[in-house]
Amino acid sequence: MFVLTRAAYDAVLDHAAADVPLEACGAFLGERVEREDGESLRRVTAVRRVPNVADAPRVRYELDPETTLAVFDEAEATGLEVLGFYHSHPSGPSHPSATDREHARWPDRVYVVASLAARPPTLDAWLWTGEAFERQNVAVR
Repeated sequence: MFVLTRAAYDAVLDHAAADVPLEACGAFLGERVEREDGESLRRVTAVRRVPNVADAPRVRYELDPETTLAVFDEAEATGLEVLGFYHSHPSGPSHPSATDREHARWPDRVYVVASLAARPPTLDAWLWTGEAFERQNVAVR
């Protein structure tokens, strides 16, 4: 399960709305918690905006490498983990596109897609296995 605070959830949707018509992107910092029932929780404690440096940012995203490295450095320095990444689809659905699958690089990380086309906007999470995206439950607490 992917657990976001209300502030983290709102931060992603606010970023997505602010960057329209471009795809917004960023990263999630937090911790993994293994529950007694065997379920793994990924609990987000911080959201970091990352510039979209894609050559066609209206239809694709590419995380700025320098900023992404800084997010990984921050996670290491604070004892947190980069749990995953997000990007928006200003006029598309909240599931990964074929292009998103082709460019996924970090196995065992959660990729969140925020759709502004839905009313109200939606946010869905997908775990990248290295071969495919698996839908994850999202909780806002």
